[in-house]
Amino acid sequence: MKYSLGIDAGGTYTDAVLISDADGKIIDSTKARTTYPDLLIGIQNAFDALDQSILKQVELVSVSTTLATNTILEKTGYPVGLILVGNTEPPRNSAIKYYISVEGGHSSGGNETAPLDIESVKEFVESVKNKVSAFAVSSYFSVRNPEHELSVKEVITELTGMPVVCGHELSQSLGAYDRGITAFLNAQLLPITNQFMSTVASEVERRGIKAKLMMLKCDGSIVGMQEALKHPIESIFTGPAASLVGASYLSKEPSCVVIDVGGTSTDVSLTVNGLPQISDSGAIVGGWQTKVEAIKMETSAMGGDSHVWVMNHVISIGPRRVIPLCVAAAKHPRIIDKLKQKQSVSRTQLGENLQPTKFFIRTGQKPIELTTREEELLNRIGEEPLSISEIYWESSKMPSPMLLDSLIQKRLIQAIGFTPTDALHVLGDYNEWNTEASILGAEQMCIFAEMEVKELCALVKEKVAKNMALNLLSYLMETVDPKEIEKGLDGNFFAGFKVDVPVVLLGGPVRAYTEEIRKFVDARIVLPEHAEVGNAIGALAGKGVKRIELLIRATFGESKYNLKPTSITVFSPIGKHEMNNYEEAIAFAEELGHKLVMEYMRDAELDDGNISIEVTKKVINPLNTGVPLETKYAFMGIAELKK
Repeated sequence: MKYSLGIDAGGTYTDAVLISDADGKIIDSTKARTTYPDLLIGIQNAFDALDQSILKQVELVSVSTTLATNTILEKTGYPVGLILVGNTEPPRNSAIKYYISVEGGHSSGGNETAPLDIESVKEFVESVKNKVSAFAVSSYFSVRNPEHELSVKEVITELTGMPVVCGHELSQSLGAYDRGITAFLNAQLLPITNQFMSTVASEVERRGIKAKLMMLKCDGSIVGMQEALKHPIESIFTGPAASLVGASYLSKEPSCVVIDVGGTSTDVSLTVNGLPQISDSGAIVGGWQTKVEAIKMETSAMGGDSHVWVMNHVISIGPRRVIPLCVAAAKHPRIIDKLKQKQSVSRTQLGENLQPTKFFIRTGQKPIELTTREEELLNRIGEEPLSISEIYWESSKMPSPMLLDSLIQKRLIQAIGFTPTDALHVLGDYNEWNTEASILGAEQMCIFAEMEVKELCALVKEKVAKNMALNLLSYLMETVDPKEIEKGLDGNFFAGFKVDVPVVLLGGPVRAYTEEIRKFVDARIVLPEHAEVGNAIGALAGKGVKRIELLIRATFGESKYNLKPTSITVFSPIGKHEMNNYEEAIAFAEELGHKLVMEYMRDAELDDGNISIEVTKKVINPLNTGVPLETKYAFMGIAELKK
């Protein structure tokens, strides 16, 4: 019997699932805490918890990960040289250290507007080749004619042998600058993704598993390892993509809206007839606007590990993530005694980092570029959790929330605190970890909130459920201001909100929120079996999808009476093609579109199953002539993975 293994290396947990290829049944699943900075440890822990006899029979391994997203958010990508051709606009982000703008580029018709300044390119490459790990190139209207990008790539390859990423290789959307940013980020991620996938591959091999290795993309489709290594930028936001695909698979609902409650965030997305809805504008990550096709989603910084804190009798949740008290106590039992001793924090000192339930611990990351004060503070924090009182016990200085913030942002220390997961432990809705730590933390919070323990935890649970409902409705009612939706959720009206599509819940503790959500929204809520490992299932359940766009453009003479085109051009991802007549262009475009889809499927190792290609054609003919001004073709290839 054949089996497949799905792995999702998320921000909080690394999930793994074994599926029987014969009937699609889930044979075994597990969750392990994700380990930073070395993700391999968490992956190995997940592997170890699975049925080892079945694991050796696996023939397909598919992975999703937050590695690319986290690298961009944390600004830890490798240095890259960016070359902009025909665009004199300097980068709008100071994070781009090595760049040059040179003459060149093309018009919207694919004609050269200026010769490529190849000498300036050579000088730049020679000056930075020992400072960067790769290069990125974007030329003006390269989607109409990639000639200049390809020329630059050839020169860089000859001079350095380093990887070169071209904008037209990643996107056919207009916008040379945003394509340049996409190429820049992709080049930053090349070494990191290569190392991660190589690590997974070596671990699979070490365990004697002879399997094809695939990776989930941010549009919910899957791709072979070699293709994934070329375009690592396409792995951003694979977490939400995995949850969406996994939810549809588990619920057997080809059309559904999904609420995925993770440790860090809550994500809402939609699938229609088995295909995820795609964002029109491209993915935005870490403030960078990219041209990467990603699923359309609504997200908020509230999850199971969000920090619950009190100030001026008000309970706030997030946006920061902390280690839940119940989780920390399982590894560091002494935290129980520290909670019983009660921290000496006055009401006037209370803030997000100064809480009676908050502790700090070192991550083990190597410090870089610390100020003297940061170094002094870091030296006081060790491998055992310390309260604010303990950190500053031997110092006459007042606690500094800003210094603590700085060390957290540099990933040198982690915070431990009260969370929604702790609240669920107190209420008896979830018992995965140390409940005593959660109860002690809630008692401390109640002193400053002036509430009863169960009352406080019920309020936290209600706030999380309301946030889930708000995200859901904001996604489905995108033209309505979320503040107006929130008024409807908060009010006591003889009316409410109804959702006409099934709502599937995913995430470890989502079962506890089902009834709370129903108080806010009238909907058919589906809580599928194995919802806690839905992302790992999504890594396997995705289809191979490739979208190709081609444009046929006719050029007419200046006279309004001249209705015969002077030229007909087909623009494709591989270049500009001149045609003799419109009929020839149509035949060429249709043949080329199918060819490019099938070539991608072969390169992505997706050509061993059933492949269907959907073709849509849009004609723009304002002159009402026999030959349209523009004809746009969209080809969508869908491959059902053979297992």
